[in-house]
Amino acid sequence: MAKTTTLGKSAKKKQQSKLEEKAKSFGSLLLTLIVVLFIQSFFIQGYSTPTGSMLNTILIGDKMFFNQFLYGGSTPRFIPFTEIKLPYWRLPAIREPRRNDIVNFDFPGFRDELETSSKVQYLKRIIGQPGDVVEIKNKIVFVNGDEFPVPKHIQFTDRQVWPKGYTDKNMEKEMFPKGCGWNKDNYGPLKIPKKGDVVEVNKSNFYQWDTFIKREGHTIELKGEGTVLIDGKETDKYTVQDNYYFMMGDNRDNSLDSRFWGFVPVENIVGKAWFVYFSWDSQIPFSEFGRLINSIDISRFGKPIE
Repeated sequence: MAKTTTLGKSAKKKQQSKLEEKAKSFGSLLLTLIVVLFIQSFFIQGYSTPTGSMLNTILIGDKMFFNQFLYGGSTPRFIPFTEIKLPYWRLPAIREPRRNDIVNFDFPGFRDELETSSKVQYLKRIIGQPGDVVEIKNKIVFVNGDEFPVPKHIQFTDRQVWPKGYTDKNMEKEMFPKGCGWNKDNYGPLKIPKKGDVVEVNKSNFYQWDTFIKREGHTIELKGEGTVLIDGKETDKYTVQDNYYFMMGDNRDNSLDSRFWGFVPVENIVGKAWFVYFSWDSQIPFSEFGRLINSIDISRFGKPIE
């Protein structure tokens, strides 16, 4: 009986030891995950380029690090691996985003969407900051009347490549703001909203400000012969509550950017592009692993993004 009891105690100790080891491993894994999420939220975020809208400054398949600390890192905005939003808070920014910064940001939604149907991050260059006036004349960008610096690797194409089902004509109808009559090559002048700006809202420009004002959390209606109601009160003025930015891709003829979907609020901007840490042709499927490996471009490793 004593021998059986001793063996039973030994088996229990081994089982308890295994459980303790598993608990320690799980705790270690959980701690590592928390540290990674902390670093990714507040300091550095990895990003992979899925499209060619920034060619040839950034190539499809470039994997980059972004400096989030510069603009004020935040706690996670979504539950990891889901599109479920979380309440978040940000650290104070070292500086605000500026013209010519290449940034990643939470997509604000298409022109007429109150809430984005595409919960993704975009990668573009800041062309206009709050209060700027942006204008494009025959593909040349002007900001506040001065020609915007031409990116070193800017690209134009002879043939426009739109998403499936789109053409030049119906894309012009989708230009921002609604009913502007502009196109991607001749655009504006358009003033970028700045916090505290007072804008006039009337019958003629109602649909240009409708979605913008609703996104800022207010109601807006057009009544009768042209009476505008904001939060149920008759008015012809609206005070902007946030700072906004205007974004464009360096691949100017193949970039769906602010010309089509509008302004980006400062709170949506996540980080500034830093450098490429890895690059390969991500358009090659994993089923062709040999080709994929051969497409690794070592010359891109460590390349600063500017």
